[in-house]
Amino acid sequence: QVQLVESGGGSVEAGGSLRLSCADSGFYYRPYCMAWFRHAPGKGRGGVATFFTETGATDYVDTMKGRFTISRDNAINVLYLTMNNLKPEDTATYYCAAGRGPCLYASGMDFWGKGTLVTISS
Repeated sequence: QVQLVESGGGSVEAGGSLRLSCADSGFYYRPYCMAWFRHAPGKGRGGVATFFTETGATDYVDTMKGRFTISRDNAINVLYLTMNNLKPEDTATYYCAAGRGPCLYASGMDFWGKGTLVTISS
C-alpha cells in the first residue's frame, strides 16, 4: 500500500522559511515523478514543483521559481520542499503526490498524501 505522509507545515510570518517533508513507502513501481501541489482557500489545487525520479531533474511553476526548491533524499525516501521568502498568498494546504505525469498537473498523479497546512501572516 502506497503511503505519502507530509509534515513540516505551520505558521510563519511573511519573509520566513519552511521546509516541508514527504515520506513515502509501499511503492511497487518507481513513479515517473513526485510533486508538490497546493490548495489555497477559494482556489483550486495547483502544481508547485516536481522531481523526476530517474534523472533527479526538477521543474517549477513559474511563480515559484527562485523561492521554492524541491529535492529528494533517496536513501530515506523523503521528498522535500524548501520555501523561502514566504508571502501571505502562499497560505495553503500543501500536498505531496506521485505518478506517471504530466507532473505539474493533478490529473497526472496516482497517489496523494493528506496534506500539511502552511499559514503565512503579514
